[in-house]
Amino acid sequence: MLFSYKAIDQNNVKREGTVEASNIDAAIATVQKRSYTVISIDPIEEAKSIFNLEIKWFQRIGNKEVVILSRQLATLFDAQVSALRIFRLLGSEAENPQLRNVLNDIADDLQAGSSISRSLGAHPTVFSPFYINMVRSGEESGSLEKSFNYLADYLDRTYQVVTKARNALVYPAFVIGVFVLVMGLMLTLVIPRISQILIDSGQELPIYTKIVIAISDLVTNYIGLILVVVSGGGAFLWRFVRTPVGKRAYDEFKISIPYVGDLFRKLYLTRICDNLSTMLASGISMVQALEVTAEVVDNAVFKEILENTLLEVKGGRSFADAIGEYPEIPGVLSQMAKVGEETGNLSEIMKTLAQFYNREVNNAVDTLIGLIEPVMIVLLGLGVGTLLASVLMPIYNLTASI
Repeated sequence: MLFSYKAIDQNNVKREGTVEASNIDAAIATVQKRSYTVISIDPIEEAKSIFNLEIKWFQRIGNKEVVILSRQLATLFDAQVSALRIFRLLGSEAENPQLRNVLNDIADDLQAGSSISRSLGAHPTVFSPFYINMVRSGEESGSLEKSFNYLADYLDRTYQVVTKARNALVYPAFVIGVFVLVMGLMLTLVIPRISQILIDSGQELPIYTKIVIAISDLVTNYIGLILVVVSGGGAFLWRFVRTPVGKRAYDEFKISIPYVGDLFRKLYLTRICDNLSTMLASGISMVQALEVTAEVVDNAVFKEILENTLLEVKGGRSFADAIGEYPEIPGVLSQMAKVGEETGNLSEIMKTLAQFYNREVNNAVDTLIGLIEPVMIVLLGLGVGTLLASVLMPIYNLTASI
């Protein structure tokens, strides 16, 4: 939630700005950490109109902007520019208003004596726990430029994989949407008029024609009820998926779908290996790396696996032995992890595995894209052909008998 504040700093200079916090008490505490005396603080009302919602959507901070920001931070830290000056500079140059506000808030926190990782942590919608832990590691080791370069590389890889997988689903979703719209118009506007002519002719109609006419009558007479049921079912599913039980069921369903489930599994394995590799290479402990990876993997099944593995690692068991017990984890991963632990080169092993699964994801997406077009053509052809045959054949029989 975003709050607007007015305050006075230690030099009695009036300050205004925005902070992001879960509630007003947390917002006040964030402002006071900057050594400001709060005069007033109020929540910024959410945009109500569709126009404002669209503006807010286009101004949101995307992954690509965070990647570019990380590259800029790495370059400036490598040039020995002070952190406060870096964030002031980037804040003044940012084109996105929301990103500009975030960077200016971070600069204010730094000026008040806060650390970079803590300042970033005040904006969880922009910087993930993974990002913040990487920055904290860079602060502790004195190599922030390396941490930001690691982050930029990692975010760039993740962005490319997710974007490619998402784009693969755009074409079939569009085609299916158009097909459903056209079929709906046919069933509600065209078929009822033709069916009345066929029924009045008195001829015996084929079974597939009767089925099409029955579906048309159902859609035409109960379109309102159907829309209410579909909308209510969609709303229920959406709310159910947002619950812990629903999220667990949905995530389990995603990785169990034939072929597509294998794509999802490889995508999550890529994320796990890439996270662990990046964090271990930065000097972060295995325990902390597993904690953060469990939070950012974005799948309840794999999160549960990582949390259970974390408990066993804390108990003294090796990572390879602990994670190898789960059927969702391929044997090659646990075996290579065991080699990495024995040789003290686990981060490189995880990097190799991440590259391997990344190639597998890319190959699977390319194969999926190659299969989608012919499969869609066949399915759409069957649907349209059945609809036309159910109408044209009786008409042909009717004209032939005249």
